[in-house]
Amino acid sequence: MKKLLDFVPLNSKVQIKNLLDNKEIIFLIKEKRKTKHGDFRIMEDNKAQITLNRTKNKYQFIITLLHEIAHYDTYLSHGNNVKPHGIEWKNNFRLLMLPFLNNDIFPSEILKNLINYIKNPKASTENDFNLIMSIKKYNSNTSSNFVFELKKGDLFKIYNGKTYKFIRKRIKRIECIEVESQRKFLFSPQVEVKLI
Repeated sequence: MKKLLDFVPLNSKVQIKNLLDNKEIIFLIKEKRKTKHGDFRIMEDNKAQITLNRTKNKYQFIITLLHEIAHYDTYLSHGNNVKPHGIEWKNNFRLLMLPFLNNDIFPSEILKNLINYIKNPKASTENDFNLIMSIKKYNSNTSSNFVFELKKGDLFKIYNGKTYKFIRKRIKRIECIEVESQRKFLFSPQVEVKLI
């Protein structure tokens, strides 16, 4: 519990501790994964496990933590008989998030976007451009650009080391070509890239 509390905003620690006191969950902190911030699952021995990415961004961490606890609460009420991010999970996530929605825990910009997000939360905060961009302002790695900031013809690399060329902005995605294979790819606008 103490280790977990190191990752949340200071003014949320008492609330998080109280929230978790009566929950039987195994928590694991993992090195950063590229495809997810956290996950929830029931193990073979029927124990609940939540894994969360190690991050210095306390705002991303607490949102992910509450997201995964909402999965736990939904599982306790409904088992596997509902959609993972269906109405039952959305309602649980809102209920868990409400006591944390204040300026003592979140900066104003994140708070405004988070309030808007929980009206109809998606499977990932990455799907809400305004929210994720306000959260990413608090990442410790500020040397990256975002793909939406680039211009036509710009070359960039992503975490896998491959080089891409910016082609054009679509309605919600950025069209790029992987230089070596000449295959087209669509990127979410908030993908972090290294400009070449």
